[in-house]
Amino acid sequence: CLLLLNFGYDSVVCECNSTYCDSIGSVSLPPLGQFSSYLSNIAGSRLEASQGEVRANSTGERLRLTIVPYQKYQKTRGFGGAMTDAAAINILSLSAGAQEQLLRQYFSSEGIGYSVVRVPMASCDFSTRLYTYADTPGDYDLHNFTLAPEDINMKIPLLQRAQALSPRPLSLLASAWSAPAWMKTNGALTGKGSLKGQPGGKEHKTWAQYYVRFLEEYAKYNLTFWALTTGNEPSAGMMTNYSFQALGFTPEEQRDWVSLDLGPALHASSYPHTHILILDDSRILLPHWAKVVLSDIHAGRYIHGVAVHWYLDSVVPPDISLGTTHDLYPEYYLFGTEACAGWNPLNKGVMLGSWDRAEQYAHDIIEDLNHYVVGWTDWNLALDPNGGPNWVKNLVDSPVIVDATRDVFYKQPSFYSMAHFSKFLWEGSQRVGVSASGETHLEFSAFIRPDGSLVLIILNRSSSDILFEVWDPPVGYIPSTAPAHSLLTLAWKRQ
Repeated sequence: CLLLLNFGYDSVVCECNSTYCDSIGSVSLPPLGQFSSYLSNIAGSRLEASQGEVRANSTGERLRLTIVPYQKYQKTRGFGGAMTDAAAINILSLSAGAQEQLLRQYFSSEGIGYSVVRVPMASCDFSTRLYTYADTPGDYDLHNFTLAPEDINMKIPLLQRAQALSPRPLSLLASAWSAPAWMKTNGALTGKGSLKGQPGGKEHKTWAQYYVRFLEEYAKYNLTFWALTTGNEPSAGMMTNYSFQALGFTPEEQRDWVSLDLGPALHASSYPHTHILILDDSRILLPHWAKVVLSDIHAGRYIHGVAVHWYLDSVVPPDISLGTTHDLYPEYYLFGTEACAGWNPLNKGVMLGSWDRAEQYAHDIIEDLNHYVVGWTDWNLALDPNGGPNWVKNLVDSPVIVDATRDVFYKQPSFYSMAHFSKFLWEGSQRVGVSASGETHLEFSAFIRPDGSLVLIILNRSSSDILFEVWDPPVGYIPSTAPAHSLLTLAWKRQ
């Protein structure tokens, strides 16, 4: 990156404008017997590429990471972020040239290979106003269902452009924050409230049909959805005075709504192959939520996976939540659908150049991947320097920060954190075993890609360099160093 800027935090951002943005470029691996290495660190390296020779003999390094290819785990689906109203507003606040640069950074083959985009259905906190697609009271047949100007003028055109830049079809994921106020017990989009009546009743049926109508409207713009969630953070709608859009469900209500209403509605629609993901909330609710919903055969047959948010991950061990859920229900995949830094009241909003936040991302992604998660979705694709717009001032951070006054955007350390995974772990990459020869501060995860090559991602959150070697038995020994506070992706051909 030519334009590295320091804003007083522990690392730097990379500035891009309408005519210049550094790009990683397409990544091709060297021939068998050599390996590629990509390094980002607190000192300012950003996906710095180098190559080396695989050795026939061990270097005798104290720490060895051994690849165990016959230990096979889940296959990846993809990585990405969310096209919220706020993200769209920020991207479109740039000049045409800078917009194009930003979208290329995320979605083109020269960029970081995002393949998942989460799309809020109507408004959320990262909107400038409160609305749904069916705000006419009593419209149970959804005759007045209509997309918003935010969809038609902002999100849809940007999604179409992202799709045009992407070498593969994007996996679009829809999540609703709230049902229309007239369908809810509290008569409002915000606060504590759920659907009126019972699953199988008219509000629940209409709410299921609302999802189908959304899919139909987006399909008119050639945008089809890989999956939808049963609703963003159902636990939020159970909290008194919750400050922004929410719709409460207990796991029992979610189970019955899927089995009686949403599942049948989707099955009878033109989109029976769209996946249904339950939960869409923090993993603290697992495995209980999954047990309630997935142990019911009538609900379970419509469901494909369990969606998790990263909030509270630091207090919930992954094995008792993600691991147990996978062990109980291995036929359902786990998918990360939301994460952001700067949400905590103690250090809210944007921190330009924070390496610590990049490490939080990488740590959580590696932990999730090592516990059967098949994809990981960041929150807003882009925010302004304050971390908005957000109508309740719930300001947070993003991997891309747009400064419209200067017609530039900044790629944060967390952007590169995402890249170490999204750029290298193609859809269908299968996690394999890795065993360390002893105690180590390194965190790591290994994958064999569909073309047979191997990718190993290593995070060093400690303040000292760590020397190690990788042994991949059919290939040989790879000597390497993980510098202090660094993220390293190693990749090599195995055949």
